[in-house]
Amino acid sequence: MSDVTLTLGPVLFSGFEIPPYLSFGGAQRMAVHRLPGGARVIDAMGRDDAAISWSGIFTGGDANARALLLDSLRGAGLTLPLSWDIFFYSVVISEFSAEYQAGWWIPYRISCTVVQDEVQLAEGLIATLTGQATNDLASAASLAAGSGIDFAGAQTALAAPSATTLGTSNYLNAQNSVAALQASIAGGMGQAASGLASSAAPLAGTNPLAAVSALGGATSAAGTLAGLTAAQGYVGRTMTNLANASS
Repeated sequence: MSDVTLTLGPVLFSGFEIPPYLSFGGAQRMAVHRLPGGARVIDAMGRDDAAISWSGIFTGGDANARALLLDSLRGAGLTLPLSWDIFFYSVVISEFSAEYQAGWWIPYRISCTVVQDEVQLAEGLIATLTGQATNDLASAASLAAGSGIDFAGAQTALAAPSATTLGTSNYLNAQNSVAALQASIAGGMGQAASGLASSAAPLAGTNPLAAVSALGGATSAAGTLAGLTAAQGYVGRTMTNLANASS
């Protein structure tokens, strides 16, 4: 997972902080009624998401400050955005533990309770490439809402006749439009990451008032980065599907 962007609230993980894998999923809450003769009636009562847990190591000159920030977020009990690849959840840090071995080397473990899965995938499979691409761009646009990135050009290009038929002019236009959208999202992610870094700096300081003031801005920037990261995953899948289109 070293090439995956992982964010939790105002924290952008990197290097040894990123785990080799992340588990997700959960259970379906059910009421099982056992009838005479062995028959059963099952009432499905909805999803019950498992906690998302991982471990890593904070390293470098700011390792202690970053570990302290996560512990502070645990204590605050805030609902935070958690994202990687196309996954995007709202979570609360339920557990955080760290082992101080040196100021620059602090192994940690963290567990997050899922409040809501922000990426609700439609049930069933999309029958056509056009349908899947349209659905993916709609999901990406929803995740990137408020970022100022324009999805209309790519959506219009994909809606054109033969836009997913290899070799047509509309196919080339769709590819170029989706590539331009990828570049715009990447630029937005860069801006959000810069905003996150500047907003998060006071959180590691000794001024509690400045930290409280900065927390809102840092969380907002982290939410924008999380949404754009998830959106980029959907747009990337659209580009991959276009590249694999057949004539």
